[in-house]
Amino acid sequence: MPSPTPTRELPMFPLGSVLFPGMPLPLRVFEPRYVEMLSTVLGQSPSEFGVVLIERGSEVGGGDVRFPLGTVATIESVQIGEDSIQLVARGGARVEVVEWLADDPYPRAQLRELAPLTAETVDPAALADAEHVVRETLTQVIEFAEPRWPPDIELAEDPDIRLWQLAGIAPIGPLDQQALLGSTTAAAMLARLVEETRAAGDTLVQGWTDPDDGLG
Repeated sequence: MPSPTPTRELPMFPLGSVLFPGMPLPLRVFEPRYVEMLSTVLGQSPSEFGVVLIERGSEVGGGDVRFPLGTVATIESVQIGEDSIQLVARGGARVEVVEWLADDPYPRAQLRELAPLTAETVDPAALADAEHVVRETLTQVIEFAEPRWPPDIELAEDPDIRLWQLAGIAPIGPLDQQALLGSTTAAAMLARLVEETRAAGDTLVQGWTDPDDGLG
């Protein structure tokens, strides 16, 4: 019988967005419980915390409901100001929450790491096609809105990281991102990424080009 996958405890930062492996996470931290969390995390090596998407509720104040699948974030830089802490972290391993612990003094959970997805299991052409769709859609979107990521943004050379970064820059919503984060194979993730990206682009274009028949 195989031994159970080990778990570990990490401080948690529930957010209104999804963090993918390989993607940067800029944060401005001002809430006292998360300032206290950082004082603990920054004293450890590596300086890590977990990130999960909030299903219902707000990032501030507590009482939120969280998805049970997230990502480990490793802090890369920190700037301490008078009333807040600015930091940049980067997504690493995907994790599932085995058990939420008390939110005192800050959110914590027991986590189990998920198996990484590898681009070696997909046709390189599929990865290239997905990248074409994402970049083409960002170019399309930029005519109507300002996307967070430019169409020509440089991605990692490592294909395992690159496939997640494509998901991170795609102009799709957090629930679609959460579904991608839970993918069990790279092929399934890329197929869904292409589908959701095309749908998001079509929806945006249609919303801007449909005549406003309510004021005619």
